[in-house]
Amino acid sequence: MQFARGFQAVFFSICALGSADGAELIEAGGPVSGGGFGGPSSVEEQLAEDRLTREEVSRFQVFDEFLEPWFGFKEGLREEIGLTLGFDYTTLLMWASSSSGEKRGFGGIGRMFGTWALVDRDGPYAGSLVFKGENRHRLGTDVAPQNLGFASGYSGIPGTAFSDYGWGVTNLFWRQGLGERLNLIVGVVDVTDYLDVYGLVNPWTQFQNLAFLTDPTIPAPNQGLGAAMGGMLGEHVYFIGGFADANGDPTRSPFRSFGEGEFFKHVELGWVSSYDRRFFDNVHVTAWHVDERTDAGVPSGWGVAMSASRFINERWMPFVRAGYGDGDAPLWSHSVSAGVGRYFTGSKDLAGLGVNWGKPADSSLEHQWTSELFYRFQAAQNLALTPSVQLIGNPALNPEKDVLVYFGLRGRVTF
Repeated sequence: MQFARGFQAVFFSICALGSADGAELIEAGGPVSGGGFGGPSSVEEQLAEDRLTREEVSRFQVFDEFLEPWFGFKEGLREEIGLTLGFDYTTLLMWASSSSGEKRGFGGIGRMFGTWALVDRDGPYAGSLVFKGENRHRLGTDVAPQNLGFASGYSGIPGTAFSDYGWGVTNLFWRQGLGERLNLIVGVVDVTDYLDVYGLVNPWTQFQNLAFLTDPTIPAPNQGLGAAMGGMLGEHVYFIGGFADANGDPTRSPFRSFGEGEFFKHVELGWVSSYDRRFFDNVHVTAWHVDERTDAGVPSGWGVAMSASRFINERWMPFVRAGYGDGDAPLWSHSVSAGVGRYFTGSKDLAGLGVNWGKPADSSLEHQWTSELFYRFQAAQNLALTPSVQLIGNPALNPEKDVLVYFGLRGRVTF
């Protein structure tokens, strides 16, 4: 654990550089068009966060002024017809300190996403079409960042989301409000938008390693047909439950595999200090089951995960997360994570540190230690740069190495 202690020292040195004056609640953004139960990476919350960032960040105002006519046009669409649009392009460059194969992965993702409030706009029975299309591709390397771990000896995903499947439809569903703080979604869904989420679960703006995002003991399927319902059972208790196609593939017709009747099912029960702080002060338990995937040759499985996070002094977000997955369906069978995020007022900068112990589902492989340290620098209203370092202790697929190091640089522009 020497590498973990070293990470902590570097992390708190970075935190000391940030201003703590005028602290206030820094949220991912309030709900859009009536709200929902999606986490920070969902379309609605990403739109709200990007809009809030553009309004609050004062760095390099000329960049925002140059694009003001475009943003004015989009704001007009939102106010006049309820159509909220977002566009972004994100790149991730990663290097491995050593590898039995590839040592570098570079990829990019271009996305168009939005919501269209068509029924009872801003009311308790609001109905909205939520959509997202994207292109995921490699940039001049033989391996995408998402696969760099397996290529270099780590049984895990250091570059979550940065694959190279090309064009895909990752959201196309209807969200229907069923009263105050109760919502139903039906269509092409991404279960990681709302499954086992907390305040630092967004791979576009926060952690990059899967160990600190959706729990690796949960075999969350790729995007496909599904449904989910979520809402508050009182002032502090919430629930989420649903199912999705276990063979989802965003690059194909969503109906192609749905008829096979192989589903991923989940239910979650949690406590929050309030609805508005549901991503920050959150304790929950998630249970899941996945059917056998006959054509893919993957057996059925089940598991449980827990998560606890708290926003302290409106700046610090410590978290503890753990999971168990039975069978060969999940990537890991056991996982325990702990860490902290540090928000910087006004600048929208964010630092994060996480440490994880995990055991691959393949019983022939040994356990691993994973650490990640990142600092998201909001360079302008629409540009963020995020350098990161990941340390892997006892990499399961490269037993000759005691430690692997991944260096990463993520850039994201919104427009």
